Formats: sequence, structure tokens, C-alpha cells
Amino acid sequence: MTILNLELLDKAVSGEYAGIRRTTRLEPQGEKIFPPTYEGGDYADEQRLVHTKDESGNDRTEVVETVLLDSVQSQANRLELALLHAYDNGRIRMPMLQVDFGANTEDPILRDIGRLTALETPHRMCDAIFRNSVLDGKPFRDAGAGASLNSARSANATPVFSLCPTALLFGFWDSTGPRGGLGPRMQRALVSEIVGYQGKERLEGKRPASRIGPIEIEDNVDIYRTQDGGWTLDKGDSLKKIRPSEINLGNIPPSFYHEDKKTKKRKLNHGGVTLDYAVQHVVLSLAALRRLRFPINGETSAEIDNVARTVLAALGLAAICFLDEDGYDLRSRCLLDGKPGDFEFVGHGEHRPFALNAKEAAALLGKAVEGARSVGLPWPETPVTLQPSANLAKLVSESRRRSMLSEPVEG
Repeated sequence: MTILNLELLDKAVSGEYAGIRRTTRLEPQGEKIFPPTYEGGDYADEQRLVHTKDESGNDRTEVVETVLLDSVQSQANRLELALLHAYDNGRIRMPMLQVDFGANTEDPILRDIGRLTALETPHRMCDAIFRNSVLDGKPFRDAGAGASLNSARSANATPVFSLCPTALLFGFWDSTGPRGGLGPRMQRALVSEIVGYQGKERLEGKRPASRIGPIEIEDNVDIYRTQDGGWTLDKGDSLKKIRPSEINLGNIPPSFYHEDKKTKKRKLNHGGVTLDYAVQHVVLSLAALRRLRFPINGETSAEIDNVARTVLAALGLAAICFLDEDGYDLRSRCLLDGKPGDFEFVGHGEHRPFALNAKEAAALLGKAVEGARSVGLPWPETPVTLQPSANLAKLVSESRRRSMLSEPVEG
């Protein structure tokens, strides 16, 4: 098995291969697995083709039932968090854009939020959180590094590379920048998803829901919601009558059903599925990276472009390996585990496998960054730290305070 090094990765990025892929078989840790639910409480079920071989070694294609366990968007978030964990632990060094809500304030709500990075926000460096924050007293997109993003596009990816390089891996659309809907949009170069395979027949379970309170409060006393979000036994003209279960007291009878909040009709509780196995499919498109250009002082060169793309490829591989270490506990009752599959370069109908673990990936990224700096590419390691604008800080604080007083979710 080939051990990946910087020279091999550089050649692959320069055009030798179209991409890097990895397939990892994961086993459910439990008899049933609970996929994510979407609008209406439904799972993302679909049929897919599975290519196998029969007893004689001949190729065979089967149609099987599958269920999505982790979407491309969700996997991107997990990969970003894996990079953040490695960054916080000092295993890698990279540009970091962040907002510090807890600095220079005594507000406990803002202090509790603390730091929020571009690896945690939905729209990365284009998120409204950054747009409504300030750098050195000026609106972010009007000053320094933020203003440089206004000229970013695929032919000028250097500003993004130096401020939020992961955005070039996971994609972004600067739809709320100064150019509005005409702002740059860059596709994902790194795509991953986890799919559960159920065989020819879908097997769904049932899930009873219940709660027995230890002090056995029954729904036989009138309770009223107070204006401050509490409750009282004293009736008031403007107070709403509620049930004990709405303040997390009392019993909930065992049931397979719940009330749909929109239709007010009874629906079966989602009860998980029985799987044969799950698969994580990861693809890093080197062809997508080759569309990016990285001018320095307005000048471009093939050498500098390839060095920058190699850094991004190494960063993407590191994210995959770090996520392996974090593990695949996707949600409650959805723990998966398995030996990571082999990476392979793919291109022109050929496949070339190679080995890489998290320690090696971190070292590879470090060497790639050294190469980038040697040709003048910016890779600042001091975080760019913003402060929330006065309006944003007030909005966040006030919204959270009101949420604390709102009615709790039943159950």
C-alpha cells in the first residue's frame, strides 16, 4: 500500500487524477438505528443499486432499500468540527475567522456563547453573524480582511484561502455581500454522506413514548401559565390553562402515537430501522480545486495555483482522518463504527490506493503549508477576531432571555 506524501499529492492535484475517494463500511452498534427525521417526521428513504458478485464471480446488480443516516450538509458540519477540535488541540495551524461574544461584556448570556468560528456557522465566512460584526470598530465587510472578500471569485480565491480556506472545500455563496445574488458561489469540493442499507425490504420499528412521574401528579387540577413563564393554581382572566405535562410534571400515558403540530392529527412515533450495514461515501474532487486561481499582487502562475490547491487537498484529507478519530455517533441511538476504508486516487479509469491516518495527515498539511509560504501565499495563523455589533449583541441577548420565558415543549 502506497503511503501518501506531498510529492504524490502535488502530482495528483496538478492533473494526474480527477479526485480522491474512500468508502468505509460501518456497522450499527445496536439492533436498531435512528435516522434523522425531516418535515412531517419522515425518514429519507430511497432505492439504490448495489453492485456485487455472484457465487461464480460474475458481476451482479441489486436494487436495495436505503435510508439516509447523515446528509452531505451534516457531514460537512462534522468534518468542520473535526478540524476545529484538531485546531483547538494544537494539532494543526490554519487561518481562523471568529466572533468573540464574551469579550468586554458582563452579560452572562453573551459570555456563555463565547467564541464562534467560521467552522461552526452555517454560511462560513459569509454568514450574517460575521456580516453584523465589527473589526477594529468598522463593519467586517468594510475593513481589512473582510473587505478583501468583496473581490473573491474562482479566479481570485486568495482572499478566501487566507481567511477561511475550508470555504473552498465545503463551498459557499456570498449572496448577501455587496454584489447580492451575483456574489461568488463556489461548489463543494469535498462531499461525504452516510447511507444505511436495509436489503430488499425496509424494516421499520415502533417506538412507545411515555413518562411516569415519581410524585404521580394527574391531570385533575387546573394549572395556569403566568406572564413570566411560570405557573400558578390561581385562575386569572388572561392566564392560559395548561396540563401538568406542559411544565414537565405529571404522567404521559404510554403510546405509539403523537400529535402532529401542524395537522393536529395522530401520527406514529418514528421507531428506527433495522440495517444490514451502513456506508460512508467520501469524494474529494481535485477537478473542482483545479478551477480555482490564486493570484498574488494581481499576478497568477501555474506553480502557485497548484501549491494552493495542494494545501486545500491536504486540509480536506486531514478533516476526513480527524473525523475518524472523533467517531460516528450521529445522534441518540445512532452509533456506527468500522475500520476506515482505503483512500484511492481515481482518474482516467484508473485507481491507485494509498494509506493515510490522522497523524500523517496533519504532518502532510504542515508540509503543504510550508510550500505555500515559500511561494508567497498568505496563511496567517493568528485568528481574525471580530466583536458583535451593538445591535447583534442586543438582539442575541434579548432573544435568548425571551426564550427562557417562553412555554416549554410538552414532554
